[in-house]
Amino acid sequence: MDKTYQPHAIETSWYQTWEQNNYFAPQGAGEPYTIMIPPPNVTGSLHMGHGFNNAIMDALIRFRRMQGRNTLWQPGTDHAGIATQMLVERQIGAQGLSRHDLGREKFLEKVWEWKAQSGGNISRQIRRLGSSVDWSRERFTMDEGLSEAVKEAFVRLHEDGLIYRGKRLVNWDTKLHTAISDLEVESHDEKGSLWNLRYPLADGKRTADGKDYLIVATTRPETMLGDAAVAVHPEDERYKALIGSYVELPLVGRRIPIVGDDYCDPEFGTGCVKITPAHDFNDYEVGKRHDLPLINIFDKNAAVLAAGQVFNLDGSLNSEIDASLPAEYAGLDRFEARKRIVAAFEAAGLLEKIDDHALKVPKGDRSGTVIEPWLTDQWYVSTKPLAEKAIAAVESGQIQFVPKQYENMYFSWMRDIQDWCISRQLWWGHRIPAWYDDAGNVYVGRDEAEVRARHGLGDLALRQDDDVLDTWFSSGLWTFSTLGWPEQTEALKTFHPTDVLVTGFDIIFFWVARMIMLSTHLTGQIPFKTVYVHGLVRDGQGQKMSKSKGNVLDPLDIVDGITLDALLEKRTSGMMQPKLAEKIAKQTRAEFPEGIASYGTDALRFTFCSLASTGRDIKFDMGRVEGYRNFCNKLWNATNFVLENTDGKDCGVNDEPVELSSVDRWIISALQRTEADVTRHLDAFRFDLAAQALYEFVWDEYCAWYLELVKPVLWDENASVERQRGTRRTLIRVLEVALRLAHPFMPFITEEIWQRIKAQAGKHGETLMLQPWPVADDSRIDAAAEADIGWVKTFMLGLRQIRGEMNISMAKRIDVLLANASAEDQRRLTENEPLLKKLAKLESVRVLAAGEEAPMAATALVGEMEVLVPMAGLIDKDAELARLDKEIGRLDGEVKRVGGKLGNQGFVAKAPADVIEKERAKLAEAELALGKLREQRERMATL
Repeated sequence: MDKTYQPHAIETSWYQTWEQNNYFAPQGAGEPYTIMIPPPNVTGSLHMGHGFNNAIMDALIRFRRMQGRNTLWQPGTDHAGIATQMLVERQIGAQGLSRHDLGREKFLEKVWEWKAQSGGNISRQIRRLGSSVDWSRERFTMDEGLSEAVKEAFVRLHEDGLIYRGKRLVNWDTKLHTAISDLEVESHDEKGSLWNLRYPLADGKRTADGKDYLIVATTRPETMLGDAAVAVHPEDERYKALIGSYVELPLVGRRIPIVGDDYCDPEFGTGCVKITPAHDFNDYEVGKRHDLPLINIFDKNAAVLAAGQVFNLDGSLNSEIDASLPAEYAGLDRFEARKRIVAAFEAAGLLEKIDDHALKVPKGDRSGTVIEPWLTDQWYVSTKPLAEKAIAAVESGQIQFVPKQYENMYFSWMRDIQDWCISRQLWWGHRIPAWYDDAGNVYVGRDEAEVRARHGLGDLALRQDDDVLDTWFSSGLWTFSTLGWPEQTEALKTFHPTDVLVTGFDIIFFWVARMIMLSTHLTGQIPFKTVYVHGLVRDGQGQKMSKSKGNVLDPLDIVDGITLDALLEKRTSGMMQPKLAEKIAKQTRAEFPEGIASYGTDALRFTFCSLASTGRDIKFDMGRVEGYRNFCNKLWNATNFVLENTDGKDCGVNDEPVELSSVDRWIISALQRTEADVTRHLDAFRFDLAAQALYEFVWDEYCAWYLELVKPVLWDENASVERQRGTRRTLIRVLEVALRLAHPFMPFITEEIWQRIKAQAGKHGETLMLQPWPVADDSRIDAAAEADIGWVKTFMLGLRQIRGEMNISMAKRIDVLLANASAEDQRRLTENEPLLKKLAKLESVRVLAAGEEAPMAATALVGEMEVLVPMAGLIDKDAELARLDKEIGRLDGEVKRVGGKLGNQGFVAKAPADVIEKERAKLAEAELALGKLREQRERMATL
């Protein structure tokens, strides 16, 4: 292999090989295992959240594929109605055009052009991240098959009485000109005003304190034009007698009733509340209880609405206002109308006062504009009947959330679920399969021909509904529509229900809950068995990544690298405010003064997996990526060492007799434990612990220790053929198994190395990704070998510490004496003396005879045995005393800490017996070591 690890030299070519050979397709003979990719929106490029999500899913699918499961990872993209239409409208807006200038057909052509460009970019990114999705099955939420599934779902739900059309209040986005769901509305804390307005009492009525008016407080004075009542609490003594009376609505002159309703809080303001049923969600409910009229100040008159037209989509007041409303406000923007109405109240002496008031302002999550509650005709899904089945699926354990605490979030929303508004006033999306005649009758069907045939409409003029469906309606069908539903295809029978959904907690309501509701109703099956919920990817300071903060990272910039200039352009492009752009540029220069280095896909993926602790957000740190790039280097360099010592040599892979040393038996034993740990953690979705177990074995055990400990055998011309053969076989086979364990996390480097070593390791096959997953063999766990090599490692670490602290060169050979050596210590010394002499650079090693006095020496402990390095000519006495004082201080602190814990009756009463026993053993060991070091210090101080 090349001496230096270069990820770019291997990653692209290996992905092409995998894809061209159809390795990603289902092919295992075992039980099916399915993951549906959360379809990214075709609105540009993937972000760090996608990179993290893909790394987790690919680790799972590669793991199960190697276990022999019949795996399917289904790829695809989402048309993302609002987001994509916004983006394309901005593009044509830069040319001075609107979608209305182009017309629906031409505009949609532009959107499809963008989809082809953006979708291709996303596919390229997913490939670059190493995701082993079955590209032959790639779907798009608006491809022909999925569009048919959407129409079928709509028609069936309508026939089941679960989809209906009704006039209700919706969240109206005045910039995007469409209804949006509650989940797409963000609440912003802002400083505002509370206007206290006088409403004159009619018919000479007066309040209990003699006033001829009521004072109502409002944060939205402009909506008073549509007031239908004033409400008071029915038990409020101040106003109880006025219930059933009227007030004269200022500026309008319309009489509106005073109603009693528990909604009113007597303690808030004056206890009087204006009720505007057509422009406030709470007022709408009050209006229904009291049969109040719905006065929509933003619509044309009822006759125009009946003809299927809407008006004033941007929130301006009705320009053809009803005769009862003052015409001078017609056509005004709602906020301009507010100013004029407040001024009119003040001029009429009806403005009591204006108070500062903290507001919760609803804004569209995409447009950022203030949302207007608006009374319109929309299509709805009746969700409560669907939610009952969806709740039962989780309660019964058919669907499990990991971590489990997200079930509570799911239940709380599902048990208080509201009907789902599924119509959107957009052009990009699945057009609602409903047709209207000129009389306003509605007909639902899969197409116009079916509608005409079913209802016997002949050549009656029909027009299709202009609205499209909420994006989440089509993506809610994702697990089964992508497999061919409503046809009962073999793919649907084989791969549904799917096994795992990997998603962020932020779309549990948007997507997860809706998939469960739609799947259980339309297919009679759950959509997935497990929902693995991960956190959000945040920057190194724990802040949410956002364009306005300038901390957004593209995963491919980390994989391939990016110059500072290119990074600055990415981070500041599109920023409308020069000051903000400069601030972000300054931050970027400080954070990445030379841009971002190229780290390769494997290092980024391993970083994601190592950070995937359940239930927590991911604090992304570039230092971790650099560290795992070093891990890749370590694995690469270790492989070069292995090849140098095995290539063309007898590795005993053809059943020749071999002899395994204690070092070989130890690493094989450690490997079995690692195989079991990695498998157990992946089964439990603990990707962080699986990555940690793998890292510690490869770096700490195999590379740092085993490769060093076997050098004396490999390079000893006098070693037996069987011994060298056994070591070579262990060397290559342990590496091969480690590559299989690492493949789900780091697919490229492991494939490249496996192809180079498979012959020496006695393995066959075209690709590592189809090799069997390692299974631990308990019979190969060797506790004796682990104890022996543990002794050797402690011995060598003690000597390394002495050399380091005493500044003794590693090249200088030293004499070592052993005191208080047990028979077991002496056996281990005899068996490992050649190895210790060679690796620890020992001139000699000797056990002190009984009664023999030790010279002044630096000391390390191996259990109860003392390892002594005589100081004569080597060691500074004062430095050694300082070293001993430091170690004595550390052990003294440990004794106090553990002793204090065991002296705590609360701990002893609550802790498990095995934990208490471990703490006692730890205390005894620390006390013994502390005593020996104090004795050694006392001897040295007297010399």
